[in-house]
Amino acid sequence: MPARKLVATPKINEQYACFKLEIKPSKIHRWGVYAMEDIPAKRKVMEYTGERINRKETKRRSEEQARLIYLFTLDNYWTLDGSVGGSGAEFCNHCCDPNIVVIIRQGHILYMSRRPIRKGEELTVDYHFAKNVDKVPCKCGSAICRGTINLLK
Repeated sequence: MPARKLVATPKINEQYACFKLEIKPSKIHRWGVYAMEDIPAKRKVMEYTGERINRKETKRRSEEQARLIYLFTLDNYWTLDGSVGGSGAEFCNHCCDPNIVVIIRQGHILYMSRRPIRKGEELTVDYHFAKNVDKVPCKCGSAICRGTINLLK
């Protein structure tokens, strides 16, 4: 298993980005991904990458308290851990009114622009945390913020 380490200054892996993007401090949470050029609607922006791990390892890592979690569920069995080999997409923050949507296609997690995104705008995605897990407060600041990252229904 590859060693996992936190990166002091996170970076975008340009191999997985279709536009100029940059990671900078965020008002929402720690780091955020920002558009460094205008991005049209309905375009692939980047791919979420990471180490592919099974359900058992996902459970083990999600219970670790000593590190930040960058786990993205791919399907009922596989999860990608963005803290190992991540593209930078793992630093996209949650928003209840996001400008990015997720499409899972042939084992790949693609971040697509939901609407035009202006240069300098932070890229955000709805995390869709399950309603039956611990509630996580939302700090997105959206006019339609539901107050939690978890789904309500």
